Amino acid sequence: MANKRVGLFVTCLVDLMRPRIGFATLKLLETAGCEVIVPDTQTCCGQPAWNSGDAPGAVALAKKTIAEFEGFDYVVTPSGSCGDHIRTEYPTLLAEEPDWCGRAMALASRTYELTDFLATVLKVDSVPGDHDGTITYHDSCSGLRSLGIKQQPRALLAMMKGVTLKEMNGCEECCGFGGTFSVKFGEVSAAIAERKCDNVLASGAQAVVGGDLGCLLNIEGKLRRMGDETTQVLHVAEVLAGRV
Repeated sequence: MANKRVGLFVTCLVDLMRPRIGFATLKLLETAGCEVIVPDTQTCCGQPAWNSGDAPGAVALAKKTIAEFEGFDYVVTPSGSCGDHIRTEYPTLLAEEPDWCGRAMALASRTYELTDFLATVLKVDSVPGDHDGTITYHDSCSGLRSLGIKQQPRALLAMMKGVTLKEMNGCEECCGFGGTFSVKFGEVSAAIAERKCDNVLASGAQAVVGGDLGCLLNIEGKLRRMGDETTQVLHVAEVLAGRV
């Protein structure tokens, strides 16, 4: 695996809101022996456009992403949501264009969410992080329900001696973000987020951890508005990689 070339799809939110997740992902992959390349022309996977009904925009971004990443042995992203869009939706989006559809399917077969890649493909037996404390894990919708991301992050976190996992009630329930859902249905989104945050606080964990930054931003924002200033909200890559 050490000779495998991995294209890192950073995601829009990570690039713009919390770049350290990208650097943590890079550290994890390189520590595991991968050659990692970050195409500097990458932008969005097209999921927001697709979810908002802009099919032409989504198709254009899909083709752009395929062209940028199809030369790698694997594509890895620290997001179940973006990973799911590339793996599941690209072939559908391009179904009426045989050449592009074939390229989309080929890319989809080599695209992985970060923890799935580390646990399932690389089968790592250690991680470089040194986090110490109790955490509770939020399972993001797309990663859980479409990609089967459940035990992978927990198995990786279990490798860390200082980490104690305290499962919250409703860990598999939506946080209320849902991309454009939180904009279109703000009151419903806020109510769902409050229930999620109540469960986070009831767990007694020092940190809530997840695999999608959109969920984490939503959860952190609600926690702070509820008056909680101490619970850490961390991406799983940040915990697994430690300081970068």
